[in-house]
Amino acid sequence: MTPVIAANEASLITPELGLSIWTLVTFVIVLFVLRKFAFGRIAALLDERREAVRQNLEAAEHAREEAERLLEEYKTQLAQSKREANEILERARATASEQQRQLSEELAAERERGIAAAQQAIAAETQQSLDRIKSEIADLTLLATEKVLGHALDEKEQRRLVEEALAGVDFSALHDGGGRAGA
Repeated sequence: MTPVIAANEASLITPELGLSIWTLVTFVIVLFVLRKFAFGRIAALLDERREAVRQNLEAAEHAREEAERLLEEYKTQLAQSKREANEILERARATASEQQRQLSEELAAERERGIAAAQQAIAAETQQSLDRIKSEIADLTLLATEKVLGHALDEKEQRRLVEEALAGVDFSALHDGGGRAGA
């Protein structure tokens, strides 16, 4: 290295008062220019960005609150729908139970009417049979009496013989037997 270059390099490294003043003046001018033209815009951009972030945070908070409100509303509606569905099911079960009870009662009443009708039919048939038996007994009694006596009886005597023959027959056993068969 040459001594001139070495002296120049040494002078750059060692602080000199003139160089320090010019550096300080340049720094103040640059600082003033930056402050006048750049820092205001940078600060405004930072403020705008800060405000945008704040607004976004507020919007996000409002959206979250709205979502929570809608969720609660949904849960309330869902619970109400479940209650209504349960009420509908209960009413349907009660209606089905009531219809089943009514049908059972109607069937029981119909069965009772059928039994009563059958018992009446049996009683009427029994009475008709008894009347036919009485008629047959009367006819056989008269026929047997006329055969034994060998002549026809007058009406008064026929009536007396028939009444005696019928009085000797116990028809109550036939009524009771017919009543028991239908029971």
